[in-house]
Amino acid sequence: MNIHNIGIIMNGVTGRMGTNQHLARSIAAIRAQGGIQVGTDTLIMPEPILVGRNENKLAALATAHGDLPYSTDLESLLKDDRYSIYFDAQVTPRRFADVKAAIAAGKHIYCEKPSAETTAQALELHTLAEAAGVKHGVVQDKLWLPGFLKLKHLIDTGFFGKILSVRGEFGYWVFTGEDQPAQRPSWNYRKEDGGGIISDMLCHWRYLIDNLFGNVTSVSCLGATHIPTRVDEEGKPYPCTADDAAYATFLTDQDIVCHFNSSWCVRVRRDDLVTLQVDGTEGSAVAGLRECVTQHAANTPKPVWNPDVDSPIDFNAGWTDVPTNQVHDNAFKVQWEMFLRHVALDEPFRWKLKEGAKGVQLAELGIQSWEERRWLDVPEL
Repeated sequence: MNIHNIGIIMNGVTGRMGTNQHLARSIAAIRAQGGIQVGTDTLIMPEPILVGRNENKLAALATAHGDLPYSTDLESLLKDDRYSIYFDAQVTPRRFADVKAAIAAGKHIYCEKPSAETTAQALELHTLAEAAGVKHGVVQDKLWLPGFLKLKHLIDTGFFGKILSVRGEFGYWVFTGEDQPAQRPSWNYRKEDGGGIISDMLCHWRYLIDNLFGNVTSVSCLGATHIPTRVDEEGKPYPCTADDAAYATFLTDQDIVCHFNSSWCVRVRRDDLVTLQVDGTEGSAVAGLRECVTQHAANTPKPVWNPDVDSPIDFNAGWTDVPTNQVHDNAFKVQWEMFLRHVALDEPFRWKLKEGAKGVQLAELGIQSWEERRWLDVPEL
């Protein structure tokens, strides 16, 4: 058996996403399944070390996941040849400097989005990684969600005919912390700490649109800070300086109109926390995180506008489930396995730091569009 033991410096894993999606549901899950089996004679086994600033949190997390090693000394670890990958899930303002240092140390790079605070920084990381000859990638997890994989299958098989428009709805009510604890960290609502739903979610919408509906060519975005004051983790009120909702429209080079509402101030009255409705000349579909339903042109009802009587049509009943013909693993874990195979076996991996820069670019342009109240073109990077 050809075994590839790959050391991973996991920085920022004490945060919500780092703990749940990257450590517990990805790297720890890969280790629990015995590594990544490739063919009959190759095994890839991740060997993580947890890194952060709070030693007590690191110790508890390390114990909970099988007594993993941990450290608060990133500088020393970057000099340690046992670890060939640097992973970053810190708050965004800390990412650029540490990823840049990891590239200089010759580490392969895998990081959360946004990959940096500005497009210039994000492109610099891509350029530096390419020049250093290290492998690199950015998290684009929603591409591997079961519902969106079903949607991609419909696109690839021509179900929609000509796709006309996409309507995305994302969000849920994030409690303010007054009556019960908030389910998102307080830094999300402070611009000075890298918070804001535009910088968070437009990165996601960029890679989803680019991979499913064509490259984004222009954007119009309106942001809002609907709730001006929240209560932090210590029970103290603080002013919200970042946007908590965004209403954005994108055009693509396939002449598709995509409108996405993103909000942490909305109560869910839809099938899932995120849904995409795609309408085409031959059919429509609505995809959530795991499920997808369709309505073909031949099965489309013919409603007549009459607000004086109850509708004779049950509009929800006219949709058909796309069957779950295969079991899909956790989306973060799927991309982690692809990146580890890329590092160990040089298999292709196209979601590189430049793709992360595209997400940062769209977020920056979204904020600029909001500030200037106008449409903006999206230059090619």
